[in-house]
Amino acid sequence: MFHLGSFGPAVAKTSPVEALRAGLGAFIGLAVAGAFVLAPTIDLKLGLYLVAPFGASSVLLFAVPNSPLAQPWSAIVGNVVAALVGVAVCLVVQDPVLRIALAVGLAITAIILCRALHPPAGAVAMTVAMSPDTVQELGFYFALMPIGLGSVVLVLIAIAYGRMTGRHYPFRQFDDPNSHGTQDPEPMERFGLSEMELIDILDRYRQSFNLGVEDLARLLGAAEIQVAANRSGPATAADIMSSNLITVAPDTPLTQVADLFHRHRFASLPVVGEANRFLGVIFQIHLIDRAREDGLRLNRGFGKAMSRLLDRQREMPVQAADVMNVGGPRATANTPLSALLPQMADGAVDAVPVLERGQIIGIVTRTDLISALARKSLSE
Repeated sequence: MFHLGSFGPAVAKTSPVEALRAGLGAFIGLAVAGAFVLAPTIDLKLGLYLVAPFGASSVLLFAVPNSPLAQPWSAIVGNVVAALVGVAVCLVVQDPVLRIALAVGLAITAIILCRALHPPAGAVAMTVAMSPDTVQELGFYFALMPIGLGSVVLVLIAIAYGRMTGRHYPFRQFDDPNSHGTQDPEPMERFGLSEMELIDILDRYRQSFNLGVEDLARLLGAAEIQVAANRSGPATAADIMSSNLITVAPDTPLTQVADLFHRHRFASLPVVGEANRFLGVIFQIHLIDRAREDGLRLNRGFGKAMSRLLDRQREMPVQAADVMNVGGPRATANTPLSALLPQMADGAVDAVPVLERGQIIGIVTRTDLISALARKSLSE
């Protein structure tokens, strides 16, 4: 007997921003392809035209770019192989119902054997089987134009769009360098399972079509971090935050910001406006990034780079507002440590500001968090 809840949404709630990002990506991908490469109307002379399955491919490429089904090999090879199968069946089988069913069935078998499963490929095979006149005109060329070229164009646009919007496409490989450019695994992935063990887990639970090895590593690592956070007890940000803060104004010159970093050995500095209203935070890496943007050679050492940066500052003043981060995570006094730990575990931020009605009342650094967890561990 089915539970009525089984018929409800199975996908977790997604933010409007992510929904807009995916929709905008599909719009750009199909618009660029239609404007510069593939005509929106059928052109049997060149074979350069849009087909309906490209809409389905766009859903995967732009909405779920981390899916194994959306990767370049799956999208390009899957669509092309399905088109080849569809053309072959269309040339041999005359009955339309049998032709369509056989084309889709054989295409699915073929793309799975090619390790190129891509759901829109089934629609490609069906489109070919429903277009005998087009097949007679183009033959196997149909698999290259428009299917092959169109798939390549959409994948290239998805790669560019992913980089522009901060998404990884194609998805990360297990042995890719981390965000620091070194070969150590990301913090979320350092839990001892090898690539082959992760592959075995995916195969054992028949999830290799749904999840990549690297993403499984990140999910398992995040789960372990969350378990550790849950064991941290009921402590909150107010229990461990630093409240005697050194802050800077948005118009504070970068020379003064650098001096405060050097004097207090801070990893971060909050930027506040009138009435102590929080505006953003500056991390040391922001100074290095600014030095790089100004054309400085960081391989001469941070000290020399900063010296050069400060010399240029005197000529072209740069202020705290020019380098501060305004979009990082934030907390309240009652935010539990279980929520703070995942925010800083991936190394993206060194500190989380604690706010009350828009005003900063403290800051929790990674050092504060480590100290709190250490004390908790020693007390058990």
